[in-house]
Amino acid sequence: MARMTVFVPFFAVLVTLARAAPAPLFGINLASGEESESKTTSVSQDDITTNILRPALFSRTAYCSAAAVTDWSCGGPCDALPNVKVLAAGGDDGAIPGFFVASDPDSKTIVVAHQGTDPKKILSIANDVEFLQVDANATLFPKAGDDVQLHSGFQDTQGRTADLVMATVQDGLNSTGFKRVLVTGHSLGAAVASLDAAMLRMALPDDVAVDSVVFGLPRVGNEPWADLFDSLIPNFIHVTNQNDPVPNVPPHALSFEHPSGEIHITAVDDKSGDATMVACPGQENQNCAAGNSLLDVSIPNHLGPYLADISFGDKACPA
Repeated sequence: MARMTVFVPFFAVLVTLARAAPAPLFGINLASGEESESKTTSVSQDDITTNILRPALFSRTAYCSAAAVTDWSCGGPCDALPNVKVLAAGGDDGAIPGFFVASDPDSKTIVVAHQGTDPKKILSIANDVEFLQVDANATLFPKAGDDVQLHSGFQDTQGRTADLVMATVQDGLNSTGFKRVLVTGHSLGAAVASLDAAMLRMALPDDVAVDSVVFGLPRVGNEPWADLFDSLIPNFIHVTNQNDPVPNVPPHALSFEHPSGEIHITAVDDKSGDATMVACPGQENQNCAAGNSLLDVSIPNHLGPYLADISFGDKACPA
């Protein structure tokens, strides 16, 4: 938690400068993008179970070792998702975080899941001055305009597995006949998953649905990126948990913008594990994570539990 004493003043200063600076400061574009103050609406437990639970189970499993995932022998996380067949798995716990591609016959879906990282590391990566916005990779994102800018660190990480993910998903769709792809992940894995979802939507035929549900998503790109993503993945869901600081990095003041689709957890019942969630219309809804106080943050909220006693991180997987 001590690390947050560094980041909180940094955020506050950036927000102040963004409102006052008439031009880029120190070569950095300080500007806030689109914000929403639309009223939130409750999300029913049925909708949570239908739309969010299964992606959360896959995101949790992404924290298991590649060997255990390949054999689908990771204990409880794998047992909660029977009948899954892994098509590819990898990662080195370094430059390439863990990931897997699998077929899920119970939902007739090809699933791509990406592992996250320690919350202190994701805060450092997201705010490192070396990781500024860069042009979208024209090969992976051919529909991105010249105005689309992405976090260079997140784009670099996604690019290291992009070719394998693309080829494996295409082979999986061809071999199973499925017509749906789900891309999921937590933390850094959520950032990579969102980039994968956009890449796959641009490349796959229109008769293949591409959905993405992620957890603890940091900001990945600028407002043109968020707008493009909204058009590509209109049913996107990114779940934010109470006072988790990660969804607020990199700062909005550096022209980073979340896409629409936020579902915000306002409380988790300690006894039942049920989460109370609200839907947050628009981008950067100030009634949800974007409106959280920078002086009241909780790294434990980043790890969970999120719903149904599902938490993320290395401790969430025994294998």
